[in-house]
Amino acid sequence: VQVVESGGGLVQPGGSLRLSCTTSGVIFNIAVVGWYRQAPGKQRELVASISRLGNTKYADSVKGRFTISRDKARTTVWLQMNSLKPEDTAVYYCNAGTAEAINQMDFDSWGQGTQVTVSS
Repeated sequence: VQVVESGGGLVQPGGSLRLSCTTSGVIFNIAVVGWYRQAPGKQRELVASISRLGNTKYADSVKGRFTISRDKARTTVWLQMNSLKPEDTAVYYCNAGTAEAINQMDFDSWGQGTQVTVSS
């Protein structure tokens, strides 16, 4: 699966950003899509996922602040991030696969990710 992440940047605490994850083909039609993040010195973690049927899941640390969604054509998945905190600073990645692959981060490759920095 080839995906491209975009939309990161520098934002003040309390601010918002919307990340985009795009792919070609019909991958998002049949797969679960997950947004991950990796902060310096920390392991990569799953922050949100959306299933083929539109069911969503969130890490406890982002519940109520982040929203994952997708377009009708199912070529783009967004991560709307509100009320950002300094601890949200990380490189954010997306990927697609089976539910098991999403949970186990079992992928052949990753995109370049997009940097999110929350700082005053």
